[in-house]
Amino acid sequence: MLARVKKNDLVMVIAGKHRKATGKVLRVLPEENRAMVERINIVKRHTKPRGQQPGGIVEKEASIHLSNLMPMCERCNAPVRIGVRALQDGTKARECRRCNELLDK
Repeated sequence: MLARVKKNDLVMVIAGKHRKATGKVLRVLPEENRAMVERINIVKRHTKPRGQQPGGIVEKEASIHLSNLMPMCERCNAPVRIGVRALQDGTKARECRRCNELLDK
C-alpha cells in the first residue's frame, strides 16, 4: 500500500485554522495518521533549562491529521487527489489524478 503523503512532499492544508497554507512534510506518523508540516500548527512549549540548553518558551510544529492535508502537484500547482500507477518494472508510483504526472521521481 502506498502512502498518500510522504516525507518532503509539498502539501496544502484543506481544513482547520491553517486552511490554504502550504508547507513541506517534515515527518509522517503513520500509526497515528498524522504528519508534521513545516511552519504549520506552531505551538509554544515552556521548557526547563537542561545542561547547556537554556529554558524558556520554545515554538515548534505540532502534528496535523492526514485527512486535513492534500498533496500538491508541481505541474498543476494545485492540491490534487492521488492515484497509483503500476510502472513497467513492476513497482507502483503515485500519480496526479488531474494531469497524470508522476509524483514519485
